[in-house]
Amino acid sequence: MNEYKKKIIFIVNPVSGTQSKELILSLLDDRIDKEKYSWNVVYTERAGHAIEIASQAAADKTDIVVAIGGDGTINEIARSLVHTDTALGIIPCGSGNGLARHLHIPMEPKKALDILNKGIIDVIDYGKINGTAFFCTCGVGFDAFVSLKFANAGKRGLLTYLEKTLLESLKYEPETYELETEDGTSKYKAFLIACGNASQYGNNAYITPQATLTDGLLDVTILEPFTVLDVPSLSFQLFNKNIDQNSRIKTFRCKKLTIHRTKPGVVHFDGDPLHEKEMLNIEIIKKGLHVVIPQHPGKDNSNVLQKAQEYVNGIRLMNEAIVQDITHRNKKILEKLTKKGN
Repeated sequence: MNEYKKKIIFIVNPVSGTQSKELILSLLDDRIDKEKYSWNVVYTERAGHAIEIASQAAADKTDIVVAIGGDGTINEIARSLVHTDTALGIIPCGSGNGLARHLHIPMEPKKALDILNKGIIDVIDYGKINGTAFFCTCGVGFDAFVSLKFANAGKRGLLTYLEKTLLESLKYEPETYELETEDGTSKYKAFLIACGNASQYGNNAYITPQATLTDGLLDVTILEPFTVLDVPSLSFQLFNKNIDQNSRIKTFRCKKLTIHRTKPGVVHFDGDPLHEKEMLNIEIIKKGLHVVIPQHPGKDNSNVLQKAQEYVNGIRLMNEAIVQDITHRNKKILEKLTKKGN
């Protein structure tokens, strides 16, 4: 009999993501190693509540705090655990699951709980944008604009995100940004600028495909202005982990980045929107967060058919959006010609 049981607190966000949390919680008694762990479950009651619960857990020297929720819940919990001895565990059940996917934590709750039982812990980097912590990505431009639309959409999931993306992408105007790093200053007209600690937004959309969580560097992806004809290849490469090979993309790495823009506006951190001032200071903090990881990280192959169907549906939505945009533009041209003819 183990004299000392490690303590786990499961923090449940009942409104995040698309999965039933009760189904996950019903697995705990059968799946968790009772010889190794004792645990309790706490539900969040409002935005920001997970920050308070995790902060108290770290102060109480809890061994592991497990997020049962989406990327926003994970971000809130992780923010309270940085530079403590309490590790973050993840049972993925959000819309994107960016950090979980990067860490190769399975989307299937039973397998994710098995990883907790093994209790293997690594220490990873995290980032800050104007003092706000992020663990996957942050950015400005179109992806930040869409994160705001998505946050107000009501529905969650990949198709909702694709729908919001496609409806806005054909009319979004790129902005000019000045980027300052330890290597100098450059100007770019950009559709978006993404800064990655991890490799993806979520849903296996690899915006910074070469990023790692332990190198102490930001991976920066700049998407320059593009045309409708570029959309299929950009979309394919985003999900195929090689968007950095596209001619419309510029990439570099740095420890710190300052972005100057012409006016205040929205940014995103781990998919959540935030209104910020013109100047954005982004940096990586090395080795700041303990995380429970798989023993032998490997590609998660769960729900392969579902992922394939979602991708096909996304392409269908994309084609419909392009056709709708072309039809709308042709209609406008015909209206102008009709007026001139009269």
